[in-house]
Amino acid sequence: MAATQVLCMGNAIVDIIARVEDSFLEKHDRVKGSMMLVDAETSATIYADMPPAIERSGGSAGNTAAAIASFGGSAGYIGKVHDDQLGGVFCHDIRAAGVSFETALAKTGAPTATSMILVSPDAQRTMNTFLGACTELTPEDVDQTTISAAEILYVEGYLWDTPTMKASVLKAYDLAHKAGRKVSLSLSDSFCVGRFRAEFMDLVENQVDILFANEAEILSLFEVDNLDAAFERLQAIGKLAAITLGENGSAVISGGEIIRIAAMPATVEDTTGAGDLYAAGFLYGLTNGKPLEDCAKLGGMAAAEVISHLGARPDVNLGDLAKKTFG
Repeated sequence: MAATQVLCMGNAIVDIIARVEDSFLEKHDRVKGSMMLVDAETSATIYADMPPAIERSGGSAGNTAAAIASFGGSAGYIGKVHDDQLGGVFCHDIRAAGVSFETALAKTGAPTATSMILVSPDAQRTMNTFLGACTELTPEDVDQTTISAAEILYVEGYLWDTPTMKASVLKAYDLAHKAGRKVSLSLSDSFCVGRFRAEFMDLVENQVDILFANEAEILSLFEVDNLDAAFERLQAIGKLAAITLGENGSAVISGGEIIRIAAMPATVEDTTGAGDLYAAGFLYGLTNGKPLEDCAKLGGMAAAEVISHLGARPDVNLGDLAKKTFG
């Protein structure tokens, strides 16, 4: 397998996105801004009641991989879809974006995963995810050749939701470390952190080289109520961390240094994918030898682009946008 800058690993999902009023969230007992796992019946109920929607391939790490390719970087992806119509859509979209995707299709079991993304008037997204075929990902889908070919392995925290997916991540981390590669983790969602706090802490302290989180996620991880306390904990652990702070930009913690970067101007239409795209810009910069401040700026630029429209993947070429923005 050809060398890749970043190999992304996550839930392969087709997003179904619609704008809704807050009353829709209340009717279906949804927690605004969260990612909630749902069964097939609940997913079907929400879909039947949704206003007109658009379908786009998504999944957190899939979005990151597609955005790295849009920057002009080399990216690979590990994730499971079924051999069905939506699985075909996902495969086409991620490969058309320039990402290497070789995970075998599931021939039996649940259909390809979907996420009903409800975008409220304040641009917050509430995700209702039916994992479907994602849960069919097993350690057998993770091989030494693919892992060793990547400079950095990037994993979404959502993969901790089932034992087989968790085992797949642990195998991937082990192979990456043995190959002398860097591994990274996105905490994904504060509710996800709440479910697996102790295990995530163990990963951050003993496995992860690069951590990505937003403000709510990092506060939840350390069970503190202010960022200064969270940053002190990160400095004590001594890992590289990039923390997104919404309209307040981002902060990069590296050793004893805290680098703060202002947010890029943006018209907010849909916050879906903001963290995914930030990670893409940061990792693209990192694997191209950019200073940490520039990595964060690239991440902020990509996040600003994706929140300006519906959907979690870029609508423009990010490499061209970076040249136009930064020269």
